[in-house]
Amino acid sequence: MTRDPAGDGPAGTPPLGVYIHWPYCARICPYCDFNVVRDRGRTGEQARLAKAILDDLAAQRALTGPRRLVSIFFGGGTPSLMEPAAAAAMIDQARRLWTADDDLEISLEANPTDAETGRFAGFAAAGVNRLSLGVQALDDASLGFLGRNHDAASARRAAETAARLFPRLSLDLIYARPSQTPAAWATELETAIAWGAGHISPYQLTIEAGTAFDRAVRRGRFTPPDEALGAALYETTQAVLEARGFDAYEVSNHARGEAARSRHNLVYWRGQDYVGAGPGAHGRLTLGRLTLAGERTATVAERGIEAYIAAVARTGLGFAERETLTAGGAAEERLLMGLRIDEGVSFAAMAPLGLTAQTPLVRQMVEDGLLADDPLRLRATRPGRLVLDWLTARLATEAV
Repeated sequence: MTRDPAGDGPAGTPPLGVYIHWPYCARICPYCDFNVVRDRGRTGEQARLAKAILDDLAAQRALTGPRRLVSIFFGGGTPSLMEPAAAAAMIDQARRLWTADDDLEISLEANPTDAETGRFAGFAAAGVNRLSLGVQALDDASLGFLGRNHDAASARRAAETAARLFPRLSLDLIYARPSQTPAAWATELETAIAWGAGHISPYQLTIEAGTAFDRAVRRGRFTPPDEALGAALYETTQAVLEARGFDAYEVSNHARGEAARSRHNLVYWRGQDYVGAGPGAHGRLTLGRLTLAGERTATVAERGIEAYIAAVARTGLGFAERETLTAGGAAEERLLMGLRIDEGVSFAAMAPLGLTAQTPLVRQMVEDGLLADDPLRLRATRPGRLVLDWLTARLATEAV
């Protein structure tokens, strides 16, 4: 297949990702601030939601026109609680609506409970070829603290089963837990690597406003690790994974070789288009002329399940919000997302912000070792990644 110079080929057919949000969870984790609900007693509602998602995808095809489908991602929530037949119907629908790449990536998030592991074969048969397994920790005490409904033994069983059934396996882990040491974290990473994953996503525990952990911290029930320990745990992450052949291609994502990278997440980080379907799902669509100057439209679906179903029944689309971004707004978003990955973001994409390789602040950050000395792209160095939020905010503030 001939690809265009930007890597989006074939020429004239921009790439598209599809994100499907399944909001149901068996248990709500205390650190979670996603759009989720308990799944008990909702069988009829889930069937109606699955149909609404199929209809929403069809309506959004009329907005996007022909596109090259590069990824489908089932997130949530806990999409591994979905019936595999529902996932198969959504995959088939997306394939009918857009032209799928030969190596189309189809990812599904799962938790390592024995009940969900029993569904893995059904999801593999439905077409899922990449499983993102929310292991989070490898010892029972930490799993209990994180509010998970699986133990370490079931996590190992799930990882081993997934490694047999799916061509690609990713493991999610959470670090900077109370009393965690760099040595213990290094051992945990080594164990996870031995389970056979080609992709590992280690996330530093963050206390999100309004979550159970937020309330616990404010009440003094536990204290998150300080900044110095967080930095030490981050450096441990880099050292262990690099030694085992994993590239830190994004701040919190490490892959053993380019083929193991998450194509769907790269759609986000590279500023490419993606359809969002399901309650609360976000999307980004370039409408009109499919060029850099095309209108970048942000979409947000209705958050409530019944509100989403009703919106689709009424208009065909589940949107609660639909906003055309200004050129500056779209560029700020590219800055925020693009600096997360090792390839960075092109200065051409930063033109609406007035950022160039010669901008004084950019030159100063290069001299300080926070940005790479690259005439074509804005790229954070490893020290820059340690202060990425500050770095991005400063660059955005500098924008004209």
